[in-house]
Amino acid sequence: MPLYLWEASYTADGTKGLIKDGGTKRREFVKQMIEKLGGRLHAFYFAFGHADVVGIAEFPDQTSAMALSLAVNASGVVHFHSTTLVTPEEVDAATKKQVGYRPPGA
Repeated sequence: MPLYLWEASYTADGTKGLIKDGGTKRREFVKQMIEKLGGRLHAFYFAFGHADVVGIAEFPDQTSAMALSLAVNASGVVHFHSTTLVTPEEVDAATKKQVGYRPPGA
């Protein structure tokens, strides 16, 4: 299953909700939400810097990953960004594919 790195930043209201509910409760909720979509939570950490939360999760397909992203962003209390992760083996396979690219003007 594809792996995704995600980063989330809370709005003021999202931060208030986190303070009220706590970190472990939020992690458990996220885990259950991912599992309902057929996925698995690999890592979940709170952070400070440009992201308030970072995590790694796998989903059975991009549609499930997109469904989670849409739902979280639609809430308005979290800004959610997702990045597809690629394994070294997938990179190896990609380097062996002939693309036939020609730079502009060449």
